[in-house]
Amino acid sequence: MKKNISVGLLGLGTVGSGVFQIIERHQEELVHQLGCGVNIKSILVRNLEKTRDVQVDSTYLTTNPEDVLNHPEIDVIIEVMGGIDETREYILKALEARKHVVTANKDLMALHGPELQNAANQYGCDLFYEASVAGGIPIVRGIEDGLVSDRIDKVMGIVNGTTNYILTKMDDEGVSYEDALKEAQELGFAEADPTADVGGLDAARKMAILARLAFSTSVDLGDVEVNGIADLALKDLQFGKQLGLTMKLIGFTHFQDNQVEVSVQPTFLSRNHPLAAVKNENNAVYVNGEAVGETMFYGPGAGGLPTATAVMSDVVVAIKNMLLDISGRSYLPPRFEKVLKTPDQRFSNYYFRLHVQDKTDTFTAISTIFNDLTISFERIIQIPEDEIVVVTHETTLEKVRNVLADLQKADVVKEVKSHFRIEGAVGE
Repeated sequence: MKKNISVGLLGLGTVGSGVFQIIERHQEELVHQLGCGVNIKSILVRNLEKTRDVQVDSTYLTTNPEDVLNHPEIDVIIEVMGGIDETREYILKALEARKHVVTANKDLMALHGPELQNAANQYGCDLFYEASVAGGIPIVRGIEDGLVSDRIDKVMGIVNGTTNYILTKMDDEGVSYEDALKEAQELGFAEADPTADVGGLDAARKMAILARLAFSTSVDLGDVEVNGIADLALKDLQFGKQLGLTMKLIGFTHFQDNQVEVSVQPTFLSRNHPLAAVKNENNAVYVNGEAVGETMFYGPGAGGLPTATAVMSDVVVAIKNMLLDISGRSYLPPRFEKVLKTPDQRFSNYYFRLHVQDKTDTFTAISTIFNDLTISFERIIQIPEDEIVVVTHETTLEKVRNVLADLQKADVVKEVKSHFRIEGAVGE
């Protein structure tokens, strides 16, 4: 048995520094788990002179990727540098050099995951990516190992801490979107350019990864229907409260009859839904399986040490596989051909807020529009002045799109102010 296993780091930012700290401080735990130590041999950085959060011997640092990718003593490459094209090339080179790879890169795995997994399989290497989804929450391992014998049919979750923090402030304190975003940026929960977070792209990348994993089918990022939170109005969240609903940005994927749907969108949840109680920057993923029923994984979705913990869990598994001589055997190709659900196969309840004409026949006209498409009402709130809130019974996305088109043409409707999916029973 080897006395020590050597690893290389690509990147020494927030997560990379966390990985460095865990390896330096947790040697006793690592030796207990593995029977050998783990040491960092080389670290790729962009700037050798940069002041860092951790004290690192300068002899570890390099700006030449070959010093890590082709180092003869390095067995495992840990990628925490981010980026897509350059990073993809580095990982492919590492795999070709027969080095196992652990990555925290959701952008890369969402776009190129199948290609990289096929390359790892070709070269007999492990490629693990637990930290690419939901930071410190072990959702990838939970699905891949803990629920491996079950048939999962639904995965939905809060997988972006920035938007959850913003929506918590709006829902609980009545803070405007703009002020909540500014506060999130000041606290470091949101980037200076928050577009990927508030626009839903960050969550979409994670949901593409989870859908592939949960349903063994080749979901691409372009298959994810994406809507963000930038246009949310406080008024809708207030009406939601009256109806017993809480607003969250929900990543949702459902698999039925070998057909899949994947979306990210602002969604009203029943106050009794497990995800409704997830506050601030925390993440949670709800998984429903045929045998196990409902399960939920909850915890910090970002941060240096939580994410580094997920990275190191993969490192430990990769090293155990090396020591047992079973590396490169965990990857399974997709089982099912990808078939996306059509709009008439996607079901949910819906919320509508309409700005209408203040006329005696307005409600009758609106009711007729919904009835003509066989969409029935579960709840109605008529606001004095010129607004109506409608909550429907379960209907299809196709009918919702048709009713939206008809409402926008109706003389009695000035504007469809908003519409959202609902998960769970209204008023519970």
